[in-house]
Amino acid sequence: MTLKMRSTLSASCLVVGLVVAATSSAQPALFKDADLKLGMQLIAGNKCDSCHQGRVGGDGSAIYKPLGRINTPGFLRGMVEQCNTELNLGFFPEEVTAVAAVLNRDHYKFK
Repeated sequence: MTLKMRSTLSASCLVVGLVVAATSSAQPALFKDADLKLGMQLIAGNKCDSCHQGRVGGDGSAIYKPLGRINTPGFLRGMVEQCNTELNLGFFPEEVTAVAAVLNRDHYKFK
């Protein structure tokens, strides 16, 4: 096997590895088509972190780990909808799903 062939084979293996890694961190079906970029923009633009900091202190991340309280993707989406309603954010359903998908990716990791 030539050096060029080994290099090509190594590059192919790397690509396959990246595809497998990306697939293994897939979102649940509920969040499959969610716009993660939009979700991140909504979280930042509505200052969700500062609200959470006010509720639980610190950096606000403790709000994402209430003992067993949020244990399904559907319940996570429901909690985002509750914030949407309580704070009168005016999110459309796809925006609620986008925010929930980002929270799942970053904190909950439901499969």
